[in-house]
Order: sequence, then structure tokens, then C-alpha cells
Amino acid sequence: MAAKEGSVDRDAEDNGPDNKRLFTIRTRIDKTDKKILELLNQRAGLCKEVGAIKSASKETVFKPFREKEVLNHLIDNNPGTLPDDHLRAIYREILSSSRKLQQPQKVVYLGPEGTFSFFVGIEYLGHSADMKPCKCLKDVFHAVACREAELGIIPLENSLQGSVGQSLDMFLSYDVYIQAEVFCKISHSLLSSENSITGLHTVYSHSQALEQCSGWLRSHLPEATIVPAESTSAAARKVMKEKGSAAIGHERLGKMLGLNVLHRQIEDLPDNWTRFMIIGSIPPEGGHQDKTSLLFTLPDKSGALVGVLTVLARRGINMKKLESRPLRSEKWRYVFFADLECDLSDTQYDELKKELSERCHSLQILGSYPAGPYLSDL
Repeated sequence: MAAKEGSVDRDAEDNGPDNKRLFTIRTRIDKTDKKILELLNQRAGLCKEVGAIKSASKETVFKPFREKEVLNHLIDNNPGTLPDDHLRAIYREILSSSRKLQQPQKVVYLGPEGTFSFFVGIEYLGHSADMKPCKCLKDVFHAVACREAELGIIPLENSLQGSVGQSLDMFLSYDVYIQAEVFCKISHSLLSSENSITGLHTVYSHSQALEQCSGWLRSHLPEATIVPAESTSAAARKVMKEKGSAAIGHERLGKMLGLNVLHRQIEDLPDNWTRFMIIGSIPPEGGHQDKTSLLFTLPDKSGALVGVLTVLARRGINMKKLESRPLRSEKWRYVFFADLECDLSDTQYDELKKELSERCHSLQILGSYPAGPYLSDL
């Protein structure tokens, strides 16, 4: 019987030189996968042993400095066939699995699922993290401080709009420590169940997202009513049931909820980054950390702030951030939030900490941690 037009002669295909080569390569891939599987299970067994040791000594499972060392060492020794960004993505999930094998970790964030905090958590901590949403930032801090969760993800500041005041204030109320930082590029999309922007009468989103897209909204939807929501994710869930409405949020949020992405990159300024912090209830430890964050108040006298800055300058310590916030417990008093490029947990800075304590009315070290990665494509 003659072969139908367009059909493939399987015997000829299987016997061709290219396909014999393909068969050989696939066989080698299968053998390589088997070796990888054996090594992954061997690594998993070692991680469980580490977990047992940490459990007995009450050590934390999340070690951002150690993980950064592991990734940097792998990239330094990468022969180059596998791209570095692929290697990072693969090991992000390996490390995420390793943490869960050592000890399951609950990670809380400002929800619901689909907020930028959620995507940062998945991208930085991996899919094995047990992500749990909270209704507000206060609940995130409370869950970590009360050890209902091991880690929390909070937005701290935006490159265009400055600090998230509520996050800074929460550090005064809850006994938590910064474990790591992550910088995320913020890009907004217009999400809707409609197929075009024609006829849209309402746009929902978090107040910061609305502000960051205000120029685009005035230009493209001047008649639409702009309504703030608790989060970008909450906004997207509103428009699922409301005709003629749209939400501003992450493109992946739209895909998650089955919404149409009507427009991408609608933020007014493209170089828009948010700095997120990973917080825990135990001070971070181990390694020569890159940065330290602290809170301090000053005595009410002339030159108090200059004195603190002089102490740091004398030691050659660069201050990356300094911001004052009203101290709510006392009117006309202020608390200062600062980032220093040094590891104040190192014993070499014991004298410095003593001098700072003497010059400050109060001094609270929020944590020393590695400089965070920049995630430009969540």
C-alpha cells in the first residue's frame, strides 16, 4: 500500500544517520538523568542530616549568606555550556527543596496569592516554600514575631516613591530581624475579563500601583473611576466578577486568574524597583555579611545626629540609607532607620556598637545580611 501524502516513513526515519545519532544522544541523556537523580537523592539525604543537627541546636534553616556562597561558587566554576541564569534557576529550586527537607518553613506575605510579594517569594525562595497570605503587613510581622511562621516577606522601599512607612513603623512594634533583601523590578499590566479597553469604566489596584501608572491612566482611560484596593491581587479578583472593570497588577497574576492582559508595561517610569525584605524571629548568623540595618533614636541635644555620623565616618563605614520617622509614642520625637555597608554582627565592630549606643538614646540592630539580588524578570 502506498503511503499517504504527507505521512512519514517511520522505518526510513529510524534508519537515517541523523536519527541514529539522535537515538544515541537521547540514550546518553537518559543515563545522565539517572546519574543526576542519584546525586539529587544523595544531596537530599545529606540535607536531612543537616536538618537533624540544626533541629538539635535550634539553628535556623534559612541561611542566605551560605546559599549566596553556594551559587557564586557554582557560577565561578561553571564551564559555560549551561547559562548562568539557568544554573541559578535550577539551584533556586534545589535549595528550596533542601530547606524543606531540613525543616518545613511557613512563609507569610501580604496577600492574597498573586501580589508582588508572592512572586518575589516564589522567585527567591523557590516553589517548595510553604507560602501563606496575610491580610495586612501587621499580620505578617505578627506571624513572624510570634513564630507562627518562620519567614515573612515585606516591601520596604520603592526607588521612585521612597520607603513604605508602615513597614518601618512595624519594626518598632515587633521583635523581628532582617534575614535577606531582594530587589524586584516592578512592571504593571492592565488586566480585565474584557477584550479591550473600550468601555472600561473602573480601574482597581493598590494605591502605589495606581500612582505609578497615573500618567498612562490619564492618557488612555481619562473617564474611568480609579479605586484603590488592599493589593494588586485583591483588585484583580474584583474585576473577575465585574463587567467593564480592569485591574493593574503583575502580568503573571492575570494568567493565574484567567484574565486578559490588555496592556503591558503601563508604568509611567520604566526604571521602577521595590526593595523587599525577608524577616525572621531569630537574628541572622554566619558569614561576613554585606549590610546592616538599624533603628536608633537620639538625645534631644545639638549635634546628636552629627556625632553618630562622625563615628561611622571615622571607621570608614558608608551609610547607604538614612531616614527619619515620627516616633508615635512621643510627639515631636523621631526614630532613624539606617543601612550601613558593614557587618555589625562581627566582633571587630564591638567597640563601634558600644560607642553608638552611648551616643544614641536607643539603638536596635535589625540584622546583618548579604546584599540582595536584582530580579528583573519575575
